[in-house]
Formats: sequence, structure tokens, C-alpha cells
Amino acid sequence: MMLDDTDRLLINRLQDDLPLSSHPFAEVGEELGLSEADVISRIEAMKDSGAITRFGPFFDVAAMGGAFCLCAIAVPAGQFEHVMTEVNEFPEVAHNYERDHTLNMWFVLATETPEGIAETAERIEEKTGLQVLCFPKLQEFFIGFRVKA
Repeated sequence: MMLDDTDRLLINRLQDDLPLSSHPFAEVGEELGLSEADVISRIEAMKDSGAITRFGPFFDVAAMGGAFCLCAIAVPAGQFEHVMTEVNEFPEVAHNYERDHTLNMWFVLATETPEGIAETAERIEEKTGLQVLCFPKLQEFFIGFRVKA
């Protein structure tokens, strides 16, 4: 899907907070000269085409008392699918993906407490028999992303 100028304006606008109202897409649409239905259908079309991968809120887990941590496992050849299934059974696993590297499985743990990271990593190690390497966030960066219209 090729993004048109309106899609680009919409992407940029959606990153600047949604109005707290019963019809936020109608309000955004009014700002951009679009109907509420058009805003929603454009977001869906961009998701369906892969132009955007997700649309939703970003929660500050640490501010709520929880924690996120990037983790990796070196999964032996031929076992990736099996180990991926085992790892994904844990509700604390936010997402999981394969990399072309010795550490070929990467996933994010999201837990209710900072201590939950180590506890969950240990449970994954027990289940898979493989070492989980944890890479905690040292510093947070917020990078604005804008597309040219």
C-alpha cells in the first residue's frame, strides 16, 4: 500500500494524543477534513497492508509499578518452533520474534512487578531447559516519528 498525503497527515496526527471523548476519531477527522468512518477505515487499511503494525495506547508500565524487559535465548537448530510455543504460553510474554544470530529468539517480558521479570525468566528456563538472558532498560528514549505529507 502506498500512503497518500492524507494517510501521512493521519499518522502524524494520531501520534499527538487522541481526544478524550466518546468519538475521538470523529474529532480527528474533523481536524483533517475526514469523516469518522474514513479515519477508521484508513487506520484499518494501513494495518492490513502492513504500513503500520499496531494502533493502540502506550502504557508506562514502570509508572504503574510493573516492568518490561527485553530477553533472548539461544535456541538450538530445529527446536525454534517448539521452544517458541513453550515461551509464548507465558502470559507475561508480550511478543516473540526470531533473529538470524546466536541469540535467535528475542521476546519482551511484561510483569506486574520488577521482581516478576526474574521470576518469569526462571520459569521459562525451567520449562525450556535453556538460559534466558535479560536485557533491562537502562534509559528510556522517546523518539518522535513523522512522515512527510
